[in-house]
Amino acid sequence: MTHILFICGKARKRSPTAAAVVAERLGQPTDFAGLSADADERLSPEHLAWADTIAVMEKAQLSRLKRQMAAHLKGKRLVCLDIPEDYEFMQPELIDLVAARLGRIVR
Repeated sequence: MTHILFICGKARKRSPTAAAVVAERLGQPTDFAGLSADADERLSPEHLAWADTIAVMEKAQLSRLKRQMAAHLKGKRLVCLDIPEDYEFMQPELIDLVAARLGRIVR
């Protein structure tokens, strides 16, 4: 079973929503974390060790992840969902967008 980690900036809106949606719809183990120093759930090497697939919300976050945690990304599948910071936690439009991007997450 694939472990999927969702990453955004502060782990308050997009990544926890995506984790909940994907866990429900795909039945896969999910988790979430944020790249910012003030994230509700700060990204750690343990998060990355647990994950098989890592999905970030924005290209800039993917670049930042690669710069900050390159040593922990070997063998990981990296995906960018291209979801902007325009949504609230569990906002129906965000849920629909995550659902529409499931093909990027699943092989």
